[in-house]
Amino acid sequence: MYKLYCFGESGNAYKAALTLTLAGEEWEPVHVDFFNGETRTPEFRALNVMGEVPVMVDGDTVLTQSGVIQDYISSKTGKLGGRSAAERREVLRWLFFDNHKVSGLAGPLRFNMNFLPEAKRNADVNGYLAMRLASALKVMETHLEGRDWLAGADVTLADLACCGYLFYDEPFTFDRADYPNIDRWLGRISALPGWKHPYDMMPGNPADRA
Repeated sequence: MYKLYCFGESGNAYKAALTLTLAGEEWEPVHVDFFNGETRTPEFRALNVMGEVPVMVDGDTVLTQSGVIQDYISSKTGKLGGRSAAERREVLRWLFFDNHKVSGLAGPLRFNMNFLPEAKRNADVNGYLAMRLASALKVMETHLEGRDWLAGADVTLADLACCGYLFYDEPFTFDRADYPNIDRWLGRISALPGWKHPYDMMPGNPADRA
């Protein structure tokens, strides 16, 4: 059984958890206490020198970075990777887009607006991140016009990467009502058998620290 080092607030960990679940794989969550500094401990750094979640363990194989984990699961199961070489390249195109333009902006913006101490929040930084995120979401909104999925006829890793942060309820300037195509696409993802909200799929929730 796979072990996934994760916590519920992490959208990147959610991508890995969702991929494992929708690929039909059995996995066990290992809660990482990020907010009390566990990722900065020597023990965790020995597991992942980058000091980040997710980390996935499959026997002797230890993988980090959500895109690599997703690719590994898809390659091992033959699921969620596209039906052809061309579709596979399209999946990769959206994985890279997500890492750089969607999650790479939504993650720090959501953290800054909700989890960073208020005295440390920088309105100019958050405004810049929000502007860049809105530009990326407009690209997705346009691409999803008349499409069910980002990269093919069925759900793929592309969808499970790009949705990673978009199911969270904390405010980070994203409102589904502003993006009707994205809204419908997220609805299709949440209707898939096995889908769960990140706080239901992984241990760890802001309410635990309230």
